[in-house]
Amino acid sequence: MGLLSFRKGQGPVVENPTTDADAISSGVDKGVTAEPKHYVPPDEIRKELSAFEKEHMWDPNMPQENLNAVKKALQADDVNAEMALENALIEEDSPYAEVRAAVRNYDEEVPANTIRAWVIGMLWTTIGSAINMLFSLRNPSIYLTPVVTLLLSYPTGVAWAAVMPTRKFKTFGITWSLNPGPFNMKEHAVIVIMANASFGGSTAYSTDVLLAQEVYYKQKFGWGYQLLLTITCQMLGLGLAGVTRTWLVEPAAMIWPSNLVTTTLFETIHTKTAPDAVKTSGWTMGRYKWFLIVMGAIFVWEWFPLWIAPFLATFTFVCWAAPNNVVVNQLFGGQTGLSLIPITFDWSTLTAFIYSPLVYPFHAIANTMLGMVVFVIITSIGIHYTGALYSEYLPMSTSGSFDNTGKAYKVANILNADYTLNEEKYKAYSPLFLSTTFGLTYGLSFATIAALVVHTGLFNGKQIWRQFRASREDGADVHMRMMLKYKEAPVWWYGASFVVMFALGLVTCLAWDTHLTWWGFIIALLISLFFYLPIGIVQATTNVQLGLNVITEFIVGYMLPGRPLAMMMFKMYGYITVYQGLYFTQDLKLAHYMKVPQRTIFWAMFVATLWSCFVQIAVYNWALGNFDGVCTDSQPDRYTCPGAKVFFTASIIWGVIGPNRVFGSNGIYHCMEYFFILGAGLPVLVYFLARRYPRSIIRFINTPVLFGGTGNIPPATVMIYASWGFVGTMFNKVIKKRHPGWWTEYNYITSAALDSGTIICVLLIFFALQLPKINSPQWWGGANGGYTNNGDWNAATQKQVADGEIFGPARGTW
Repeated sequence: MGLLSFRKGQGPVVENPTTDADAISSGVDKGVTAEPKHYVPPDEIRKELSAFEKEHMWDPNMPQENLNAVKKALQADDVNAEMALENALIEEDSPYAEVRAAVRNYDEEVPANTIRAWVIGMLWTTIGSAINMLFSLRNPSIYLTPVVTLLLSYPTGVAWAAVMPTRKFKTFGITWSLNPGPFNMKEHAVIVIMANASFGGSTAYSTDVLLAQEVYYKQKFGWGYQLLLTITCQMLGLGLAGVTRTWLVEPAAMIWPSNLVTTTLFETIHTKTAPDAVKTSGWTMGRYKWFLIVMGAIFVWEWFPLWIAPFLATFTFVCWAAPNNVVVNQLFGGQTGLSLIPITFDWSTLTAFIYSPLVYPFHAIANTMLGMVVFVIITSIGIHYTGALYSEYLPMSTSGSFDNTGKAYKVANILNADYTLNEEKYKAYSPLFLSTTFGLTYGLSFATIAALVVHTGLFNGKQIWRQFRASREDGADVHMRMMLKYKEAPVWWYGASFVVMFALGLVTCLAWDTHLTWWGFIIALLISLFFYLPIGIVQATTNVQLGLNVITEFIVGYMLPGRPLAMMMFKMYGYITVYQGLYFTQDLKLAHYMKVPQRTIFWAMFVATLWSCFVQIAVYNWALGNFDGVCTDSQPDRYTCPGAKVFFTASIIWGVIGPNRVFGSNGIYHCMEYFFILGAGLPVLVYFLARRYPRSIIRFINTPVLFGGTGNIPPATVMIYASWGFVGTMFNKVIKKRHPGWWTEYNYITSAALDSGTIICVLLIFFALQLPKINSPQWWGGANGGYTNNGDWNAATQKQVADGEIFGPARGTW
């Protein structure tokens, strides 16, 4: 089948599809000239190439040699070179090697909006939402991911095609069938997008708010409140995703790297084709066979670090050799230390808090690693071993909070019966202390927010404005041109969705005693609106999502002090609206790559997400009504609600104690507020240096990622990030450069196989062994074995206070 491509001002032109993933780079790098498929005036070609050069001037994913070739051709007024470049970079395929490796550059005329896709999609939406909700209450928790849906829905779709009747029906003028033919990739994409939209981010964030309210604050508002809170939490972001398509979905530069694994897996499962041996340095193994081999191998291997020999997950041999040396354990530890020799043999550990390292572009990995070395390792050592912030009495890196005796902070010691702050008890007890890296995390979060605004304005401001004024056809790449033949989902659909959810959100806040004012709710949404585009641009180009959780806590703590319930809801609407919305945006880009019509995807996301809210609330209430002692430490089946406990503690710290007592002028961590200045200033310096040296390495510095790339430390560890960075560098720098053919064919399917085999192993261990309470092997390297008997696992500190003594400010001065 041919493909349809559109040029501005011209009709469709039938072309032959190309499967040469290296055609663009070879055509550009080697100066091969080629005629466009149809005549385009040289002036228009020059105009398009000039626009291309401006648009991608600061694009970190655009190969430098491509920009150099465009600049050289324009300066030399070389018509043949310009035609070849226009054909290679704009007309034939994506200008990005990553996208060419994972996304086909032609469209198949197959149905997407089918009864089969809707039934299977809703089935897996129901199963995934229910399981994730139920087991989010358990410790350890377990989550089904959209990868599981992708793998399991394929045989379901194939079986449907084999057994269901092919008879056609006509209803209201629409012809449909239970079996429209072979199960195709577009249907498969609809199913996975429904799953990703409904439970891709595990469970609805609102359920943690509900648990904190109902279990700890004893506020039970009923099903109506639960449903409205969950629906608005999950669906406000859909409107933002739709109205920002012009900037975050349609431009070729918004590649959304995590989608490339999914598109590769779709292609591999549905086609099972063998690669060209010439391009892959002699490899002739099909990607499907390679996927099965790698998935099987990692499935077998993961039994060791996950069950038989957990010491392989955190291989800190230096700490084993010196278990009682505090400094050694703080520097080389993989649990609470800085892991200066990071080694792990566990893929689930490597990807516990971040995506597979094979997905991230190398520039994102390099920025993250540079930020980790400078702002986490070096700065932490400087703080910790000079005694600043009383760090000698605290662990190097944990996510806990401590009092002035070095013990875990007991929030019950500072509360009245109504969960408000008792000033006298607070002054008699202790100020709040954080581990060294945890304190730095807040500072880096402040820097990230400031850098995000300044960096986006300087490097992407002109592009945002141009895109606002341009039509959908202007600068369209091959994938956008193919999507133009489908009816667009009108912006007013998304706008109407947002308005309805906004109204329901106001009702939720005001009809019940939530303590969140109407203006507080609006400010939370304004924060989401303001930061949505900058965060989306960073994620779309680097795969790094920068969160608003810290800044929302910080703002509401000053804005509505002493209101922990309002703090929780403000954080939910200010942070999760963006978090969930970017899942929708990512799904829109996946549909864009898979050539699924926009209108089909809108309704698929809308209906699946709405239905999942009802499913999750039903399971939530069933669990609370049927499990004795739920959310208590003594719950016999471990339904102890770990997420809700953390959320409750955070609501006390930032809603009751408040940021002013921690970061204010008299707060112990006041110095962290200076990171706002650093975050605002560094992007300006980088921008001017990049303009002075536009072809230097400086153009790849991304200050928001530099500050915020390691935002999950803690509870993530330096060992996780360092190991992740090493693996990512090997694949996306070394192998990509030395063996580009192999990388093109196998990189993303290798990532999919590693993730798939690992999650299958995790699920099997959880349901077959942990749920029945079968003990793992007991030996030195087993669970809680001798390898954990060291300062790293026990969060050792340099100094401890004697009984009855304290460290930090004198009593009554905080």
